[in-house]
Order: sequence, then structure tokens, then C-alpha cells
Amino acid sequence: MGFGVTELLIILAIVLVLFGAKKLRNIGGDLGGAIKNFKTAMKEEENNAGDSTFDEPQSKLDEKSGTTIEGSVEKTKEQV
Repeated sequence: MGFGVTELLIILAIVLVLFGAKKLRNIGGDLGGAIKNFKTAMKEEENNAGDSTFDEPQSKLDEKSGTTIEGSVEKTKEQV
């Protein structure tokens, strides 16, 4: 029940008539640029993941009461 070559060519011809060759070329270029930028961002994120200097908080909040487990005082988002 898949598409054959003939069906795909008919669909391509209809899309070409509806949008025009120039518009399709612009859409293809924009899509290619977006994919390239996404891949670049993913590579940068992988490189930065190993160099992370993010410090974990020393105490964790109890989700029900909003107080810290170790007993030190921290402001929650509701208190700020």
C-alpha cells in the first residue's frame, strides 16, 4: 500500500505547481540551514557537557513541605 514512483512524481508535480520552483528552493535552503544549525548546536552542547562547572545544591528541598531535607534555610520559588 506504499507509494510508487508514479504517485510520488504526481505529488511532486502538484506541489511544484502550487508553490513554484523558487519558493520550493527557498524552503529547501531554509530547512537545510535549520538542520545544519541544529547539528552545530548539538555538537557544542556535547562539548560543553564535559566542561560543565554547574554545582549541585548542597541541600535538596522536600517537595511536599518546601523545606530543605538537611534543615538549612533556602527560599523556594513560592517564597521569592
